[in-house]
Amino acid sequence: MIPAESYRGRLERALRSGRPVVTCEIGSPDGTDPADVRKRAKLVRDYVDAVNVPDNTGGVVHAAPIAACAILAQEGIDPILHMTCRDRNRMALQSDMLAANLFGIRNILCLTGDHMIHGDQPQTKPVYDIDSIALIDVANHLTTTGTYLSGRAIKPPPDLFPGCAAAPFAPPYEYRPVRLGKKVQAGARFVQTQIVFNVDRFREFMGRVHDLGIDKKVPILAGVAPIRSVKAATFMRDEVPGMEVPDRLVRRMEAAGDDKKKREAEGIAICVEIIEEIRKIPGIAGFHIMPIAWESAVAKISRDAHLQPATAAPRPPPEAPVPAPIAVPVSAASVSPVRGT
Repeated sequence: MIPAESYRGRLERALRSGRPVVTCEIGSPDGTDPADVRKRAKLVRDYVDAVNVPDNTGGVVHAAPIAACAILAQEGIDPILHMTCRDRNRMALQSDMLAANLFGIRNILCLTGDHMIHGDQPQTKPVYDIDSIALIDVANHLTTTGTYLSGRAIKPPPDLFPGCAAAPFAPPYEYRPVRLGKKVQAGARFVQTQIVFNVDRFREFMGRVHDLGIDKKVPILAGVAPIRSVKAATFMRDEVPGMEVPDRLVRRMEAAGDDKKKREAEGIAICVEIIEEIRKIPGIAGFHIMPIAWESAVAKISRDAHLQPATAAPRPPPEAPVPAPIAVPVSAASVSPVRGT
């Protein structure tokens, strides 16, 4: 087993480094083969500082993310566990936080959770005992006081690093920065936004976030994703709450035609272009890539967008072409070492 000190805290170190941070999400397994998680992890591990595992995204059942996160930890990857209030009351949430720490998991993305009415078992009863703001507070309470909410001591107490999500594209738009501020006030240590396709709307959101001083208090990672097909684009545009896919992007995917390679190349190109636009927006600390069951795209996106994990060793610059030799006097031939070598 890989020692916990080799990965634990990597996300926090990355966020403190001052360098752009890269995280990504892998899909929760739809079966019981641990090799599936390891295969997905292998595709992304060299390109990110930490890896998220979602919790029944869209209200659709998958394997519990704590198991996949434990496998990531075994592989030496710092996992970010999604924890939602949709399916658990405050007792179960406290239990799961301690269980996560037992597996070497400290990063918790605190979410209210997609309502199951949007999923494939809409008859399911939700819990929502508390919301994501209260969940962040619970994580901080367990860590800083060393007690359960009841006041009973936890020996030893957990070491949790809670984060939160931001939804710039969910109306009312003017309220979203205010709600994010409440999450930060509750103790969120990092922010990952929903997928950005509408950069103009996101720029407005970040402007208000900046006005409120939130970007000075917590690192914000902008969510990005490749579009794999026009079907995926129209589904996200029409069916996924809190997501805005401009029609011009749908038209670009339509123009890519039926050839799979062309479609995928166009989807990745759109993602890279969005990253370049977001880079110009003040207050962004890095990127959170959500490949939506297309983990193999992360490498291409990272290379084309020049993304590099903050905790990785610097990549060598591309070799410059060697110029033709020029005859010079010996006295002038001494030069300083080239910077960056």
